[in-house]
Amino acid sequence: MVTFEIASIGTVHNDRTDVQHSDNWGAVRSTIVVDERFGDACLQGLEDYSHVEVLYVFDQFPDSGDHREPRPWRGRPDLPPIGIFAGRGPRRPNRIGVTTCAIESVHGRELTVVGLDAVSGTPVIDLKPTMTEFLPTGTRQPEWVSRVMSDYFQP
Repeated sequence: MVTFEIASIGTVHNDRTDVQHSDNWGAVRSTIVVDERFGDACLQGLEDYSHVEVLYVFDQFPDSGDHREPRPWRGRPDLPPIGIFAGRGPRRPNRIGVTTCAIESVHGRELTVVGLDAVSGTPVIDLKPTMTEFLPTGTRQPEWVSRVMSDYFQP
């Protein structure tokens, strides 16, 4: 097993602080403040994109330990058991989250996005502009995912 260190590049600031509140992220406005070590022009050019992929760490969730047994998603007994890598929840081996967010504004080292499902204080480990050429075509998913996720990004 290879291990390595990753240093955060910035921090999320928003009105969400409850890590247990898991829906209605669609209207959440977050400002990511990038560390000063990257300089005031580190986000230059990002304003020309509509969306950005934000990679962050679910640092405010406890490590859930054993990930070998499939479990119902979100602990819901009405859903099928899935393996740890078949879901996007915060209780992961490396607790890394990724969300594609709409860019609202870019000012110096401050990036304001809409729809980031991370609470205030969350460390950001990378930002990548969303490019059409990197988006998949013909995606599919189980029916229950669409049903369960219907409120996730609602305002």
